Amino acid sequence: MKKFQLCSSKFFFKLCIILILVFPAVVSGDCECEPDSTVDGSKAERRKYKVGAIAAILTAGAVGVCLPVLGRSIPALRPENDIFFMIKAFAAGVILCTGFIHILPDAFDDLTSPCLKSSVWSDFPFTGFIAMMSAIGTLMIDSFATGYYQRMHFEKPRITADQEQGARAEHAGHVHVHTHATHGHSHGSVIPSEDGSGSELLRHRVISQVLEIGIVVHSVIIGISLGASTSLKTIRPLIGALSFHQFFEGMGLGGCITQAKFKTSSVAIMATFFSLTTPVGIAVGIGISNVYSESSQPALIVQGVFNAAAAGILIYMSLVDLLAADFMNPKLQSNMRIQFGANMSLLLGAGCMAVLAKWA
Repeated sequence: MKKFQLCSSKFFFKLCIILILVFPAVVSGDCECEPDSTVDGSKAERRKYKVGAIAAILTAGAVGVCLPVLGRSIPALRPENDIFFMIKAFAAGVILCTGFIHILPDAFDDLTSPCLKSSVWSDFPFTGFIAMMSAIGTLMIDSFATGYYQRMHFEKPRITADQEQGARAEHAGHVHVHTHATHGHSHGSVIPSEDGSGSELLRHRVISQVLEIGIVVHSVIIGISLGASTSLKTIRPLIGALSFHQFFEGMGLGGCITQAKFKTSSVAIMATFFSLTTPVGIAVGIGISNVYSESSQPALIVQGVFNAAAAGILIYMSLVDLLAADFMNPKLQSNMRIQFGANMSLLLGAGCMAVLAKWA
């Protein structure tokens, strides 16, 4: 478990660094289509708002992701309590709406833009295909990681039980051997359930890390777009909208991190990465604002592909790993009050993010 956590953390760290460093270099270039040339306000004024956006979005994201994590110290907000079903349903609604309403339409717009001269992009529905393949890929990662852990650890309790039984058999008579054999089988039936809980914990860790990858990809893109914007009419409403956006997404991610029971250092790293991705994207956007064009072919293709992949990840994770697992839980289905509260929380979370789509 520790080895898996260490390897996955290193992979996640490298992926985020590559994304932040490579994306601006790929999408910057000559514009091949008529860009949106709206420029209002002085450069200094626009930069002032962008710096304010970095502070506001950083704070909102940090507060959002830390609330569920710090909630572990509050008995009422711990994962084993009933109210956590409602918190997680709200978070899943936020993530589901982010995939369907915030990211997927942008991917369709990018990959079907008239600015793309090649007929390849218009002849085939690449957006849906990429989203579908990213969802299938997420399923495979989820399945293989959990299966690998089970294959590695399922035999260990059986070997330990057999060794213990053999050692006791050497120092006991026939009747004593029979008694301990029964006792040994009793241990064998208990240990797999412990391994099952370990497998479930690993699955929560896979879910939280893959979910963060999907969110980080989207966050970098919207950060660069805001940082490179030259219109105050665009920047002003985006500051508030993206602050709420990051706050709600942070709550969703924080709930998953809480269930994964990472070490404090891993929790801090994941929370920091989430909080910094959009502000860092804004800073990068400010730096490349003179050469970056959202309507250039490289920018449209890269943004469209990344957005479609992120949408597929978030839609799969919210429906399969978050909602289906909880809504099919016997504890929820046997309690009408919890079931009703979870459904209302789901609609509220999706509704809040849907309203924000008007501005961001």
